[in-house]
Amino acid sequence: MSAKKPAMRDIARAVGTSAVTVSKALAGKTGMSDRLRTRILRKAEEMGYRYPQSGRRVLPEHMNIGILIPERYFQADSFYAEMYRKLIRKLSGQGHFGLLEILNAKDEQELTMPNLLKENRADGLILLGEPEKAYYRKIALTGTPVVFLDFYDEQANADAVAGDNCYGSYRLTSHLIRQGHREIGFVGTRLATASIMDRYLGYCRAMLTHGLPIREEWTLPDREPAGDLKAPELPEKMPTAFVCNCDLAARLLIDRLQERGFRVPEDISVTGFDDYPPGRENETGLSTFRINTDEMIDLAIRKLLERCAGTDQPFGRMVVGGQPVYRESEKALNTSGNGTNGEAISMACLSCKDEAVLLCKRII
Repeated sequence: MSAKKPAMRDIARAVGTSAVTVSKALAGKTGMSDRLRTRILRKAEEMGYRYPQSGRRVLPEHMNIGILIPERYFQADSFYAEMYRKLIRKLSGQGHFGLLEILNAKDEQELTMPNLLKENRADGLILLGEPEKAYYRKIALTGTPVVFLDFYDEQANADAVAGDNCYGSYRLTSHLIRQGHREIGFVGTRLATASIMDRYLGYCRAMLTHGLPIREEWTLPDREPAGDLKAPELPEKMPTAFVCNCDLAARLLIDRLQERGFRVPEDISVTGFDDYPPGRENETGLSTFRINTDEMIDLAIRKLLERCAGTDQPFGRMVVGGQPVYRESEKALNTSGNGTNGEAISMACLSCKDEAVLLCKRII
C-alpha cells in the first residue's frame, strides 16, 4: 500500500503554523516572514508534497472549518439547524472537518471571541445566522478567513452568501395582489436581521408598485428583544392577507388567527418564507418561498476555501435565488362585489430595489 499523500494540514502541523499560511506560502502569497516561508517550503519538499503548477487556483485540502451559530437560532427543528446539517455533510464529502460552536448571548454581548479562534482550531470560519453587528465585525477583523452565511454587512471585511430575500417576498406579495387582495400585512420585526429587513422591503416594493397602502398597524413584530420568536399581536381591524418573514412566524400567526376564530385561507390568507420546517400532517399546507440552500452552502464553502488559499479579490456578497411554492394557506379573494379583479392590476415595476428602499424610508 502506498504512503498517504501529505496535505497542507500535515505540513502546517509539522511547522507549527496554520494550513492557511501553508497555502499562501506554497502559492507565493504575502502575509508571512521570509523565514517562515522558507521553513514551509523546505518541509513541503521533505514530506514529498507537490503543489500543482497548472496556473489553476488550487483549493486547500483537509481544512478545519468552524461553524459559529448564535444560540437563539439553534433549536433542534430550526432552519439554521438544518443548514448546519447540510454544511457538515458538504464539508465531510469534500474531505474537510466541520467544527460547531454555539455562541451564547453573554459572549456575544461582551464581544468574547469564540474558542475556535482563541485556541486556533479553525482554519476558516462560517458565521451562520446574524450575531450582533459589533460582534461579527470584530470577528471579521481577526484575520481568519470568514464567510457570513444568510446575512451580510457592507462594512465588514468578509464575504457573504445570502438568499434573494427581497425578490422572494416581492413575488409572494405580488401573487396575493394578483389573487385580488388589497389589504395585506407583514409579520416580522423589521430591524431584527438583514434577512427580515430585505423581506419587508420586497413586500413594500410590491405594495408600492401596485399603488396599495402600507399600514403601520398591519406590520406585526414577531421577535422578543433577545431575538426569540413570539406569536404576533393581532390588530383590531384585520387585513385579508399576511406575508410572513419565515414559515415559523407564519405557523404562529395561523395559530393566533385560529384562536380568534379566523379561518385560513377562507377568511385570511397567509404566506411564509424558507419552506422549512415542513408542516405536520394535519396542518394547512403553507405557501412560501424556497431559497436554494444547497447552492448557498456550496458557494459559502468554495468562497471560504478560496480565501484560505490566499485569494485577494475584493470582499463581496453573493445572492442565491429560489422559487415560490404555492399551497393551501392562501386563496383568491372574492372580489365580485366591488367589480375589480386581481388579474387586471397593472404590473408596472420599479426600476430597482434601491428605489423601493428610498420610498420606504417614510414608513420605517
